[in-house]
Amino acid sequence: MERVGGSSLLVLILLLTSALARAQSPTATEQPAPPATPPSSASHPASHAPRISKQTRLEIIRDFETQLFYARTVFPMGTKGLKLKDGVISPTGDQMRQELALWGPAIKPGDPAHISFVQVKDDHIRFELNGGPIRRKKWYQHVQISGANGTPVNNDSNEPIENPHGSFVDLCFDHYVPELTAKQVRELLLPVLDFKAQNKEQAYLDTLPPKVKAAILAHYVLVGMTPDMVLHAKGKPPKKVREKDGETDYEEWIYGEPPQDVDFVRIVGEEVVRVETMKVGGEKIVRTEREIILQKPEKEAKQQTAEPTPNAPSLRRPGEDSQDVPNPANGASPAPPIAPPDVPQPPGDSGPGYRVAAGR
Repeated sequence: MERVGGSSLLVLILLLTSALARAQSPTATEQPAPPATPPSSASHPASHAPRISKQTRLEIIRDFETQLFYARTVFPMGTKGLKLKDGVISPTGDQMRQELALWGPAIKPGDPAHISFVQVKDDHIRFELNGGPIRRKKWYQHVQISGANGTPVNNDSNEPIENPHGSFVDLCFDHYVPELTAKQVRELLLPVLDFKAQNKEQAYLDTLPPKVKAAILAHYVLVGMTPDMVLHAKGKPPKKVREKDGETDYEEWIYGEPPQDVDFVRIVGEEVVRVETMKVGGEKIVRTEREIILQKPEKEAKQQTAEPTPNAPSLRRPGEDSQDVPNPANGASPAPPIAPPDVPQPPGDSGPGYRVAAGR
């Protein structure tokens, strides 16, 4: 009996020990999940990637030079171009509108273009588009011609010539250009360059908001569209009428002829402000409330960036009050001058000054 009692006591102790061990150890649902490894993205090179090798550099240059694409954003003319880093384009917003107002666009969204030159630098890759902002010299322009006695002939082609049809984009990285493939470069350039679009129409629609894209595909005009959007939605208008409503000049684009529906699209500046539709049954539908909100057009940006008109010149000294100065616009005339009483006046009518002093 003592053996049975001792063995049962030992079994009980073992059971209690195992129960306490299970209570202290976390269960399968309570165990913390292992740290998740970030998903590898084919479009972004790893942060610890080595510097780009000479072989990869040559492959990227050979793969992208003379490559055709469709623009997904606007490129301003001039020598500033665009910068693209981590999917963010700069300049943008007011700064971009100011650049467009000063220099104009070199490439618009949806326009076909080509990469004319690729240059890999320390921390960015430059892609020159449509010849770049500055025309590069041909091989024969580097030839120097000498005249008699070895005197060189002046060659005006040494001066750089601006290219109004070209621009560039810099694909920037943090510290250096890492090792990456041509496919990764294409995906990094996707916010500005589209290499997969089949035609200009598709490339242009991909740059628009979903609501505008759906309206253009349905051949429907929304109030707030630009003339380019109307052209993509309805095509060139068969008729155009220019009128004036008070002080506002507008242009009416007319689509359709009776007995079909007729659309009258009114455009003021660079925006559709009114759409009137005459149905076959005689119903008239007029829409004037803005249905989409887009960025300000270039003409408004020019007016905002224009310098204010300087004030008219004045003969007043600094600090003089202008309240006593007569204003002909208000109908006020200056009071006649009165001579001081302590100044003696000559006898007789000695001129207009005497008549004024005498009140004549």
